[in-house]
Amino acid sequence: MTELVDELLDMLDLEEIDRNIYRGRNERGRPGRLFGGQVAAQALVAAGRTVEERGTHSLHAYFLRPGDPGRPVLYSVDRIRDGRSFTTRRVVAQQHGKAIFNMAVSFQTAEESYEHQVEMPEAPDPDSLPDWNERAKQMADRIPEESRAWVPRPRPIDMRFTILPTYFGGEPSAGQNLVWFRVVKPLPDDGFLHQTLLTYASDMSLLDNVVRPHGRKGPLGPMMMASLDHAVWFHKPLRVDDWLLYVQDSPVAAGARGFARGTIFTRDGELVASVAQEGLMRPAQRPEDRSQ
Repeated sequence: MTELVDELLDMLDLEEIDRNIYRGRNERGRPGRLFGGQVAAQALVAAGRTVEERGTHSLHAYFLRPGDPGRPVLYSVDRIRDGRSFTTRRVVAQQHGKAIFNMAVSFQTAEESYEHQVEMPEAPDPDSLPDWNERAKQMADRIPEESRAWVPRPRPIDMRFTILPTYFGGEPSAGQNLVWFRVVKPLPDDGFLHQTLLTYASDMSLLDNVVRPHGRKGPLGPMMMASLDHAVWFHKPLRVDDWLLYVQDSPVAAGARGFARGTIFTRDGELVASVAQEGLMRPAQRPEDRSQ
């Protein structure tokens, strides 16, 4: 699995092909469409290449078209503003001559500030929970058909669930879900790298929370799911090679859209990031619509 981390880091090392224009490689062997976390993380890398000595404090992204895993992605960066405390960038990702994704990113200098946070909920120790590969083996005969092409694949990020996701064959359930995650290999002391990898990981399980109350085959039939937008706020420095607790829920679904949110804590209880995502969630009309 450490080799998978190296592949992930290599994928995030974008090729600069002109000023403000970068090319990204895709995850190998991924079926269907591009993973949204990959595109968001690469877009953040592209924006970060144009900024010095400021950390990311927030990003807001929209998924416009499905990405093609068979073609590289081009990222163009618009240097919107360089202020005294904040820097703003806009990134557009393109394939086949069309925009598939855009993102606004804000960077900030480090400042002294007032602080408060909510308490981290009680959670089981991550070592007491099965890892991704163990879950995949346990649930091999229950993984939904539309998930079988990607769920059993080994991952560079270990995720351990207190409530089994529906793409593993989990039953309908409501309320909060707690997910521990970490990169499976020690990483350099590079704060921006850790923010980029958290952006990648933040898209790995959040949207399933809008499916869980209904199940993948709810009363209206199988669902068609797609990410619409994704936002991350970074509150404090973090490390993704240490365990992080992703506290997730979905307060509402309506209008063929489901909304999910998450807060991310260190193992010591520091709240380091918050996430929000909305996804398209409608009854599938065609067989090809039924894949996540």
